[in-house]
Formats: sequence, C-alpha cells, structure tokens
Amino acid sequence: MSIGSRLTELRKKTGLSQYEVAERLGIQRGRYNSWENDIAKPRTEMINKLADFYEVNPNYLLGYENHTIPEWATEKDKRDFKKMLESGEQVLFDGMPIEGEARQRVIDVLTGMFWENKKSKQD
Repeated sequence: MSIGSRLTELRKKTGLSQYEVAERLGIQRGRYNSWENDIAKPRTEMINKLADFYEVNPNYLLGYENHTIPEWATEKDKRDFKKMLESGEQVLFDGMPIEGEARQRVIDVLTGMFWENKKSKQD
C-alpha cells in the first residue's frame, strides 16, 4: 500500500475532506491531493506532522509498519535505518528502475536483511 493510499484511508476514517485536512495542516489542498494521489511525497517533517494528525506511527505512513523493529535496536540503529529508507534513491536492477509494488517488495526484503545483519554483528 502506498503512502497516498494510507493517507486516503486515514482521511476517510476521520470523515474529513481534503480541504479540511489541508486547512488543519496549514497547507494548500492541491499539495495534500498530490500526496494522496502519489504524485508527490511529503517531506520528513510533514510525514511526522501527518502522523501526529492521524495519530499513527510515521513508519505506518511510510509503509514500514509490516516489519517490527527489534527490541535490541538502539535509537541510532533506528535513525540510520530510517535515513536509508527515506533516502529516495531509485531502486535499480540491471540499470532499470524498480517501481511501485515491486519496489516495496525489494524494500521489505532489505528491511529483513538489514535487521538480520545488524543482529549478527551484535552476537
């Protein structure tokens, strides 16, 4: 599920229009609309503001909620991992971009590998 789909779902659960959400966040409705339609992505500070507004974890909005962060992970580990995922770098295979659901699957696999590798270095 994309960030836009998650935002749309959360907004509908609150019973608010895009205009109402945008007004409460102090932004233009067009900007909010572009996020819901996956035309653009909100910046990190706005993701945090959206998470506060909808009372969810920012990781849920970013699509990382499916993977539990291990209890042993330090705050630095969590920041480093979040920075890596939010880098916005294109995911490529053989020079071709991997996009959409395929990109999310690659990120999901990398998430599991990241935490496994981190744990093995601690043992």
